Amino acid sequence: MSNLNQEKAGRVTHLPEHGPIDEKNGKEILLSVKNVDITFGKGDSAVKAVKNASFDIYRGETFSLVGESGSGKTTVGRAVIRVNPCASGEILYKGVRISGKIPHSLDREVIRNIQMVFQDPAASLNERATVDYIVSEGLYNFHLFENEADRVRKVEEMINEVGLLPEHLTRYPHEFSGGQRQRIGLARAMVMEPELVVADEPISALDVSIRAQVLNLLKKFQVEKNVTYLFIAHDLSIVRFISDRIGVIYKGNIVEIAEADELFEFPLHPYTHSLISAIPIPDPKLEKNKVLYTYDPSMHDYSTDQPELVNIGHDHYVYGNKKEIAEYRAIREKGVPLKSINIVDPDAPQSKSAPQKAADVHTASEDEFLQAPVHDTGSVWYRVLSFFLPVLGLIAAFVFRHFHYYRNYTACKKGAVTGLIVLGAVVVLFVVLLILVVI
Repeated sequence: MSNLNQEKAGRVTHLPEHGPIDEKNGKEILLSVKNVDITFGKGDSAVKAVKNASFDIYRGETFSLVGESGSGKTTVGRAVIRVNPCASGEILYKGVRISGKIPHSLDREVIRNIQMVFQDPAASLNERATVDYIVSEGLYNFHLFENEADRVRKVEEMINEVGLLPEHLTRYPHEFSGGQRQRIGLARAMVMEPELVVADEPISALDVSIRAQVLNLLKKFQVEKNVTYLFIAHDLSIVRFISDRIGVIYKGNIVEIAEADELFEFPLHPYTHSLISAIPIPDPKLEKNKVLYTYDPSMHDYSTDQPELVNIGHDHYVYGNKKEIAEYRAIREKGVPLKSINIVDPDAPQSKSAPQKAADVHTASEDEFLQAPVHDTGSVWYRVLSFFLPVLGLIAAFVFRHFHYYRNYTACKKGAVTGLIVLGAVVVLFVVLLILVVI
């Protein structure tokens, strides 16, 4: 019986040699995440950490998932290795569902083929075990060696490949630096000869000088062993140079997916724009005068038109409602790269419109948001209150002006001025009447 028929019958016990082929580009789909929701807790206390996540990873590529802390990146990675259960949706590996309840034999194959490199190299290693046992544990569990000599050979070869020495095998993790511990974790994963490696921020806890060495190791294994990576990170400056494609996730929603160069040239979703604008510039003078764009989700109106992840062409997926998708598609079709990092000339005369010009790279709705803060509504109540309390209205007007709430400033100013004029007229009328009474 074929794997497809077995899957329909619900009794797939082994993985096929190859996954399905994407008809659009002819690439083999190694991992497919389809409409996955991941929820923690039950009832009223339930928290949906990942919402309707969907993406494919092709064999031999590096797919990076980026976002701020708490966005759901690691949650997705742990779901791929079957640690976090999916509340809905499914995860397919080589076209076979690996989420939910699966046969024991299939579960062992998934563990054998998908390995993980963890963020904290200290917490992910058994402090009571020697490096030799840590690296060999997977070999023992899956009997991936012919005899003791073969096991020793495999372990020593892998330790050499990650830049350590055979004499390190008798030591314990606490005897190593952070970078060396991460190399041990990488050796533990790679000795299993996996097809897919989930790298959960493997360099964020390391010194800058060590990061490049670990990244070079990852790239080396990818070239030599045709390893595929799901690379989880929050630093876009690193992700750009190691990724084939990038997915951006915000509060459990994947908001944009595109090839690395495509994403950096056309960061259509405002959240992607904010991540790119936060990339530090090595020149302190330029960094000081950089315009930092802050994303505010309240700029979207999803009350009636619900958003979805849509391919706008060029294999570029963006999350938005119909109106936003039309705007994103129009911007992309112009073919003019967007300017996401803007430097303000410190010698140029500053004006109120300077921030607007510096960040004028997106749609009209976003420009409106940049020109005025979210709560700068100029409500009529500011005018009414300032009319009856003109002195407080003038104070409020200057406070609003200081923080660039220009609509509120105008409303308070007009209300206060009108109130003072009316109050002055009443005082003059009272004085005139008093004089007439005295005479």
